[in-house]
Amino acid sequence: MKARVVGGLLLIIVSVVPALAFEPPEGDGFAGRSPFWQSDTTMGGDPLGLAQASAVAPAPVPGSETAPMLPPDASPGPLPPAPDEYFTLDELKAEMKKLAWTKGDFTITPYGILWGNMTWETSRSVYGDYVLYVARPKDNDNEAFDVDGKSTRLGFDVLGPKVCFFGEAQTGGKVEVDFQGSFVTENKGGLLLRHAYVEMKNDEYRLLAGQTWDVISPLNPGVLFYSVGWFGGNIGYRRAQVRGERFMDLSDNLLITAQGSLSEDLLTDSLPAVAPPFSSDHSGWPVLEGRLAATLGPRGPGCRPIEVGVSSHIGDTILFLAAAPNDGISRRTWSLNTDIRVPITSRFGVQAELWTGENLATYFGGIGQGVNLAAPYNTIRSRGGWVDVWYDWTERWHSHVGYSIDDPIDSDITSGRVYNSFLFANVSYDVTKKFLLGFEFTSWRTLWKGPDVNAPDQHFDFVAKYGF
Repeated sequence: MKARVVGGLLLIIVSVVPALAFEPPEGDGFAGRSPFWQSDTTMGGDPLGLAQASAVAPAPVPGSETAPMLPPDASPGPLPPAPDEYFTLDELKAEMKKLAWTKGDFTITPYGILWGNMTWETSRSVYGDYVLYVARPKDNDNEAFDVDGKSTRLGFDVLGPKVCFFGEAQTGGKVEVDFQGSFVTENKGGLLLRHAYVEMKNDEYRLLAGQTWDVISPLNPGVLFYSVGWFGGNIGYRRAQVRGERFMDLSDNLLITAQGSLSEDLLTDSLPAVAPPFSSDHSGWPVLEGRLAATLGPRGPGCRPIEVGVSSHIGDTILFLAAAPNDGISRRTWSLNTDIRVPITSRFGVQAELWTGENLATYFGGIGQGVNLAAPYNTIRSRGGWVDVWYDWTERWHSHVGYSIDDPIDSDITSGRVYNSFLFANVSYDVTKKFLLGFEFTSWRTLWKGPDVNAPDQHFDFVAKYGF
């Protein structure tokens, strides 16, 4: 059976790849990555699920997950980092007029990505069409095949009038949803809010209120699957926050970015679905997140600056024991993180993150485990990170290879997952600026405490994304 399925997947690849090797008609090509795939979170283009924040000051413009009881979501599957695109304000306004609606002083630009993927895996994972971790061996004896379209997303960017007293700051905002929310059957995906915020920004400052990416650990590995390595070594999610950023252009070769936020402390979401020993609620203080980053080297067309950052968060979660529902106990959550992105040549580069902390379930660390479910309900410490090497074979063909790991402290866990890692390799082809096809192989290994500890899985994923 395995041989037949693997042979079928190889047949698809062999059939599709030669067909993609043709050069599309003049005008479809582009140098480096298409700007379309690089726009997501900010008015001017946070990568579409590739980066939760950027160390580079935004231009004065507009423009891979559900866990047990966790806010489902993910990023579109990051695409290869590419040379930064630079546009004049007039060029951007001209492009926006082709796509946008206007209402008084406001410009509304709708966008979306139609996203389908087909997966096959050698063992059953959570959740199949993308992987968070591998189920215990006794629960995953069979292969699994999935076809899914719930990662499709829709959104719109809003560009408003400038604010004179804030240094002629541009106002705007974003709303974005996908269909990875709660659902009863897989063909009836539930709506999931990804981004909803208002902001003001210029070349020196940015203020934001609403829901978007965490400040900490802003990068994502270049995987194609929806959950971008969460539970497997990549931490950071989206949550409501009030956020401030300061961009200090100290020279042509040095840009310092300081970011901070007062963020919502999401409720603990690693609890069992049946008879949990405690419930959780918000604490009396926000979670504090901060990041300091440096962009080193010339910035501009054709330049390849290095970006490096250090970030951290600290906060509390409140637990209410079932035996004493009126007495809340506080549990600390914190992390210390570093990130780096180094474009070595115009085609080749590397990026990575490292982190350590405790009670990281709502940041998708500790393999989704924040507090030990056995008394005295201590927090779970963990450490991990990932590395990703990218290479652009041509203007249309791109690849990523990398490794990611999440390794909680075994003694902090009475029963659960104590290790999770994966290797990944992929190739993607830009059929047009807004149509991408990709194939990815990931090799997962999850270790459980107790019997049947080793749970491996080989995961094959074919992805198609069409944007507008």
